[in-house]
Amino acid sequence: MIHECDKIPTTVQRAVRAIHQACADGDCSRADALKKYIIKDKYRIINLPNNEEILARDYRIRLRGIDAPEINMEYGREARDELRKLIQGKPLTIQVYGKDRYRRLVGDVYCNGTFIQEKLLRRGCAWHYEVYDKRPSFAQWQREARNAHRGLWANPNPVAPWEFKRNERYKKNVHEPHRNRRNTQKEQQLPIQVY
Repeated sequence: MIHECDKIPTTVQRAVRAIHQACADGDCSRADALKKYIIKDKYRIINLPNNEEILARDYRIRLRGIDAPEINMEYGREARDELRKLIQGKPLTIQVYGKDRYRRLVGDVYCNGTFIQEKLLRRGCAWHYEVYDKRPSFAQWQREARNAHRGLWANPNPVAPWEFKRNERYKKNVHEPHRNRRNTQKEQQLPIQVY
């Protein structure tokens, strides 16, 4: 297993040492400029409560097998807030299975031994994305949340995120209907992928 700390670029490591030196010298403007440099390289320094720091890498992660409401959908903000409560500021373990078409890592996410996709499905914060993931446990967790009217299932007819996005594309392209036709054909021709 390769740990992320083994792959930190030398330039980022040097910048972190220089940040500490600039802070020790009282040169806050130089420290801020160096922090911007490491942020540009998708790293950040996180201050822990016990006066320790860790260097963390930013990643865009797609939770494998589920799809949550968009932020501007009904229950979108609640789903986002629930995910934040589960993971924000905590160490995560991510089992990566590949990348999606938006170059996000697709994986199963665990936080302190808790399987995040399970929690979100059981709490009614997401749909099982059956087109891409056939795990029966996901279908079962969604069914339980739906039967209990938890989360987004409190609405008798919730709109799935993929349907919402398709409708938004249609609205956006109302003056260019040929784009809608092409998008529909493209969606129908996509192979089913199991992550």
